[in-house]
Amino acid sequence: MTIWGDRLTRDWVRVVVALWLAACVWFLWQRWGLIHWFGLPDTDDNIRMAQVRDWLHGQGWYDLRQHRLDPPRGFDIHWSRLVDLPIAGIVLLVRPFFGGIVAEKTAAALAPMLPMLVAMVAMALAARRLVAPGAYALGAALVLCCVNVVAMFMPLRIDHHGWQLAMLAVGIAGLADERRARGGITVALATVLSLVIGLELMPFLALLGGAIVLRWVWDEAQAPRLGAYALALTGATAIGYVLFTSEANRVPRCDALTPVWLSAVLVAGALLFALSHLRGAGRGGRLAAAVGAGALLAAGFALVWPDCLGRPEHVSPELDRLWLSNVKEARPITMQKPGVILQMAFMPAIGLIGTLFALWRARRDPQRLPAWLAVFALAALSCAMLFWQTRIATAAQLIGTVGVAALGWGLLRWIAALGAPVAARVAGGAAALGLLSGIGAYYAAKLIPADPPTARSKAITQATRRCPTLPALAPIARLPATTIMTFVDLGPRLITVTHHSAIAGPYHRNGAAILDIHHAFDGPPEQARAIARRHGATLLLTCPNMAESTIYRARSPHGFYAQLASGKRFAWLEPVPLPSHSPYRLWRIR
Repeated sequence: MTIWGDRLTRDWVRVVVALWLAACVWFLWQRWGLIHWFGLPDTDDNIRMAQVRDWLHGQGWYDLRQHRLDPPRGFDIHWSRLVDLPIAGIVLLVRPFFGGIVAEKTAAALAPMLPMLVAMVAMALAARRLVAPGAYALGAALVLCCVNVVAMFMPLRIDHHGWQLAMLAVGIAGLADERRARGGITVALATVLSLVIGLELMPFLALLGGAIVLRWVWDEAQAPRLGAYALALTGATAIGYVLFTSEANRVPRCDALTPVWLSAVLVAGALLFALSHLRGAGRGGRLAAAVGAGALLAAGFALVWPDCLGRPEHVSPELDRLWLSNVKEARPITMQKPGVILQMAFMPAIGLIGTLFALWRARRDPQRLPAWLAVFALAALSCAMLFWQTRIATAAQLIGTVGVAALGWGLLRWIAALGAPVAARVAGGAAALGLLSGIGAYYAAKLIPADPPTARSKAITQATRRCPTLPALAPIARLPATTIMTFVDLGPRLITVTHHSAIAGPYHRNGAAILDIHHAFDGPPEQARAIARRHGATLLLTCPNMAESTIYRARSPHGFYAQLASGKRFAWLEPVPLPSHSPYRLWRIR
């Protein structure tokens, strides 16, 4: 290796940070227009900003009730304040110099890229430990090649998924740590921080812990790793519960870090700590003890918390049928379009192949083989879960980068050994990495013929893009503050960029209000009026052709919304004039 190669390997953190900074500059330039117009891309991003704003304006640390959805009662967000901290910190730093609007735009632009740095450093570290010291650049760069993953780190994407992905990457790096106690603590802290944020990645977090247990089963010398993991898991979970669990989550619920999961983690940690002190039992004895501890934990959980054995959201069958089943990310990958399938599944599939390749190469390496077995289990689980819900695609792609790094590094070494001219080797290596990284699949997906756009689909796309914009909402924002009955998916944006309140947002704890909106738009006009009055709404706002509106028209062609969209007038609705270019329709409710 050259002197420059030695230096780059030694200064790997600086190289990764430089790569991250370059990516940040590119993303900021690419999204500058959206940042200027505060184009928060998702309902969750809007609610996150509203939550931070409410906290900075005096709402309690443990009070996560959103009072402007379904007022005056509101509803409790099942999140925690952990992800609010960097957003609020940036707002507080910038606001004294440039004002609140610029401060919020700056926070929304910069905060999502902080977990990207954590993920890049963690995957670089995992590649150093599992593949080769010089492979760190591949590990970091491949994070930027995962289309679905990068989308979670883009400016304005201030929701919590980016931080959860970063913690998953840290957990993988911890599994590969040869220093046993430090590795166990790393996995435990990453697990707890992810649980404090949300439960979405719990299957992968459980598998991380399971990998530590199985390493101990195979090798008793791994007891320090297991013991450190158990102690850090219990201690950090207790601290996380005290510091971040909201008032609403201090009662048994299944969808967040509540007494349900606190008790489960504490018992699991105690059992694992006891296992780490088992001596001289042999592999069979350790396996039997581990299985017994797992069975005891599962039986106790089923006995004490039987309501949490099913879906954590606990939505009613009607709410699932009318709302949750229509959420695209909750559908399996088999229900997606061919281009989407290729884009989502390519990196996880290549990563799974790469882990098999790495397993074969590490078959006689007692240090790397157990970690690669754990990565293989994670990769296999993530690929399988794509057939359950496509929301797993981000985690699956991130996990896949480890196997792709191993495959890419082996390929680069093979190309370097060919003896071809330097230019040919560089071009061949770049082409090979482009194909393995998923960039080729991304562009190939664009070449797959799609259904030609119809006038209807064009209208839906245009309305979905225009309606949440600041110019479109500006005339509505100038009206006196009130409660507005509107689409479920429009509620979060409405309360974030105007002073109005809305009835519902797309959150399962807001389920009763969601059903009210669906009943209003699906049912007869008299029912819609009664629901509006019950919620104190004085205005009715619709965006014709917005994606949600198509559900009501298709499902209830004679319902209130279908009649309203067809131009029918109602005596209890008084049209409110809007600019001619407005995508909205607005009525005053009498």
